[in-house]
Amino acid sequence: MPAFYYYLDMKKFARIIIPLLCLTAIQSLYAQDTLHVNLETALEIALSESPVIRIADRDVERAIYARREARSGLLPAISASGIYNRTLKKQVMIMDFGGEQLEISVGTDNNWIGGLSLSLPLVAPALWKMVRLSALAIDMAVEKARSSRLSMISATKQAFYSYLLAKDSYEVLRKNYDNVVLNTRTVTDKFEQGMASEFDKLRAEVELKNQRPNLIATETAVELASMQLKVLMGLDIEYPVVFEGTLKQFEEDVTRERLFQPGNFSLEKNTDLIQLSIQKQQLETALKITKASFLPTLSLSTNLQYTAMNNDFSFSNYNWFPYSTAALALNIPIFSGLKRQQQVKQNRLNLESLEDSRIHSERTLRLSINNCLNQMNNAVEELSSNKENVAMAEKAYSISRKQFEVGMGTWLDLSASELALTQARLAYHQSIYNYLYNMAELENIIGINKYQNQ
Repeated sequence: MPAFYYYLDMKKFARIIIPLLCLTAIQSLYAQDTLHVNLETALEIALSESPVIRIADRDVERAIYARREARSGLLPAISASGIYNRTLKKQVMIMDFGGEQLEISVGTDNNWIGGLSLSLPLVAPALWKMVRLSALAIDMAVEKARSSRLSMISATKQAFYSYLLAKDSYEVLRKNYDNVVLNTRTVTDKFEQGMASEFDKLRAEVELKNQRPNLIATETAVELASMQLKVLMGLDIEYPVVFEGTLKQFEEDVTRERLFQPGNFSLEKNTDLIQLSIQKQQLETALKITKASFLPTLSLSTNLQYTAMNNDFSFSNYNWFPYSTAALALNIPIFSGLKRQQQVKQNRLNLESLEDSRIHSERTLRLSINNCLNQMNNAVEELSSNKENVAMAEKAYSISRKQFEVGMGTWLDLSASELALTQARLAYHQSIYNYLYNMAELENIIGINKYQNQ
């Protein structure tokens, strides 16, 4: 079964089922003040509500109508016509009868003509190829719709991961800010008791004030990431949504088991290469259409007319006279100023350029696959190291804080351990994010995703 027929069947099913599901979902959504969304829900909403997806679906419908339009050229064309002529001044004829001239008025006041005409192409090679070209346009529209879905899935995933990174980074900085507040309070208490210098107190207060702008900037980043994700999902940016989850929940996905050698990643389902393949078929068909214009065409036409002529409007007394013809028209192209030859040369050059584009695209995609795999491999190694760093940094900070409280450590040691802990936590989340982000990019390149298996 051709791909577009499968697409149409699924679309008919979707037109019946999806509105019912969406109605139920919308009723449940509006019954709540806030919509809670995880990654799965975000993808489902994006694939059903995004204007980009709806536009792609309309392009498929438009291509289907265009094919039907092309196929209509193979069917008979029937038209009806009617003509009424009113004679304003009749034609005069002069007849000579034995040297005597006689003027005779020719014609009637009213002339009626009505008829049907039919035309049918019998042999039209170029038109047959045009039908094939319109079928390829449907395949291209379906593939572009699949590409839109793949891109939407990848973009939504990456936006969701970016939001989680911003949110987790905010939580890390907030904890850091709380620790700095606690350390500043401890330094202030020690200063009041004469156990810390004013210099340590001032440095602690300055550090506390320096942490506040970073916290505000990160909070703004979380809000911007949230709005970007809402836009991708097709929601209003003011709609109350709570995105659930943390990057730590995806830690188990960051494994080497999901990594393979670059040669194992096939590009057979890559949407860019598939579109280039369809474009090649379109150019080859266009070349055949141009060559078909050298061939003769044969068409059939028939005409049936009824005429009536009278000087009054007594329609019941009119005499209608039939007139019909049938004709075969053969058109043999002989010379058109070498126009067709130049078109053939242009199409061949376009095919050669398209082949070069395909080779370049395939090499670029291979490079992108290698880059994604390298980034993911680095993320796996960094995660293992960063996870250990977080544990050690937490332990070091705990020891440093206890030493500072009992007077065995300096505030500088405490500040350094706090900074190291913050950096270790941020690096831990960043390594998970790098892996997930590149995995989404890799899935988009190879054209395979569990949400889009076409």
